[in-house]
Amino acid sequence: MFDKQLYINRRRVLKSKMDQGIILFLGNDESPMNYADNTYYFRQHSSFLYYFGLDRPSLAAIIDLESGDETVFGDELTIDDIVWMGNLPTLKEDCERVGITEVLPTVKMYTILREAQAIGRNIHFLPPYRPRNKIKLLRLLNIRPDQFTLKSSEELVKVVISQREIKEAEEIVEIDKAVNWSVDMHEAAIKMARPGMNEAEISAEVTKIALACEGYISFPVIATVNGEVLHNHFHGNILKEGQLFLLDAGAETPLHYAGDLTSTFPVSKKFSNQQKDIYQLVLDAHTKSASKLRPEITFREVHFEACRTIFEGLKQLGLTRGDTEEAIAEGAHALFFPHGLGHMMGIDVHDMEDLGEINVGYNGEAKSAQFGLKSLRLAKELKPGFVLTIEPGIYFIPALVNIWKTEKRLEQFINYAEVDKYLGFGGIRIEQDYLITPNSYRLLGRKKPMEISEIEALRNY
Repeated sequence: MFDKQLYINRRRVLKSKMDQGIILFLGNDESPMNYADNTYYFRQHSSFLYYFGLDRPSLAAIIDLESGDETVFGDELTIDDIVWMGNLPTLKEDCERVGITEVLPTVKMYTILREAQAIGRNIHFLPPYRPRNKIKLLRLLNIRPDQFTLKSSEELVKVVISQREIKEAEEIVEIDKAVNWSVDMHEAAIKMARPGMNEAEISAEVTKIALACEGYISFPVIATVNGEVLHNHFHGNILKEGQLFLLDAGAETPLHYAGDLTSTFPVSKKFSNQQKDIYQLVLDAHTKSASKLRPEITFREVHFEACRTIFEGLKQLGLTRGDTEEAIAEGAHALFFPHGLGHMMGIDVHDMEDLGEINVGYNGEAKSAQFGLKSLRLAKELKPGFVLTIEPGIYFIPALVNIWKTEKRLEQFINYAEVDKYLGFGGIRIEQDYLITPNSYRLLGRKKPMEISEIEALRNY
C-alpha cells in the first residue's frame, strides 16, 4: 500500500466534496471457482482500494459526513484461518497503516445502517457489479436488485470519478512500472513466436513474466492469429507461416495498477508487403492521434484523427473512396475500425468502468448510437493527470464485410471488390499508454517495439 497520508488525504477530499449522510463502501469477497475453499484470484474493489488501501477480502467501510468518523468493518482471523493462511497482520494493524483507528466486527455495520435508515439519513453507495455485493445491499438496505442503479449515489459516483481520474505522482510511478513489465511481456512474445507453436505457449510465457514480477495480468491475455476477432481469448491455434499474431496483454502491479499494450507481428520472420502496408497505416494512425493529445482537446477529436488517417490510407490502397470527412460522418471507416481509440486506465485496466461509461468517458452526455462510434469509451475533454490508451486498429472481419456488402451499405465510400482480397488477412492493432501533462502528453513506461524494422529485428530467429 501507499503511505498512510495519501489515503487520509483522499478521504479528506472525498468528505469535503460531499454534503451530508453516510458513505458505504463495500469491498469484494473471495469468489469460489467450484467450491467454497477453491477460489479465483482475489481482486479487491478498486474504489475501496483507492480510499482504504486494504487488499483483503470481506471488508466494508463507512464514512460519516456529519461527524467525519471513518470506520472499517471486518472480522479478525480465527485460529482456523491462521492454520491455513499463516499468521498475517491483524485487521486493526492493517487499518492503522492507512490511518483508520475505528475497526468493528461486520455484524455492527447492520445496526449502524438500519439506524441511519430509520432516521432518514442519506446512504451513499456506488453501483455494485458483483452478485455477492448486490446480495449484501439487499440485506443491508433492503434494496431490490432492479433498483441498484436507480438508488446508487450519483453524487458519490461523480466525486469518485473526479478524484480517481486525476492520477497522483505515486500512481504514475506504479503505472510506469506496470507498463514496463508489459513491454517485457510483448518483447518476449515477439522474440519467441515460431511457426508450429501453439498460441497457448505465448500466452503462458507473457503471463509468467507478470507473475515473476510479483504482479499479475491486468486482464485475460489475448494472444491470437485471428486478430480480426477483437477480444479473442481462445489460445488453441497453431501458428503458421504467413500469418499475423496479435498480442493484447498487460501487467498489474501488486498495488493493482495496470498496463495495457497491443502488438501485432508476423509469424514469419518478415512482414509480407500487404501486411506492411496495413501495419504502417495503423502505426501512422497511432502516431498521428497520439500527437494530438493535450489538455482541453476532447478525446473524440483524437479518435477522429485516427479514423481520418485510416480512411485516407485505405483510399491510397484502393479499398475506400470519396470524401473522407463525409465518409467518417457516415461511419464508413468503422467497417475496418469498429471500436474506439482508447480508454482511461489506472487501478482498473478500463479505469472506473464499473461506474458507467457515460459518467467516466462522457461526463453524463449521451453516446452516439452509430456503429463503431458507439464503442468509443472515452470522448470528453482531457485534463492533466489523465492516463489513457491509444489503440487504433484495422480489421477485415468476413461476417461484417459480407453483411455490409450484401446490403450495399455505404458503397459510395467502400470498394468491396478490393476489400474482398483482404478477407483472410486478419487484424492489426497497436496500443500504448499515455499520461496527459499540463501542456502536452508523455508515453508511460518505456517505448515498446513498434516500427516495422524494430519488430523484424526481434523476429530474426
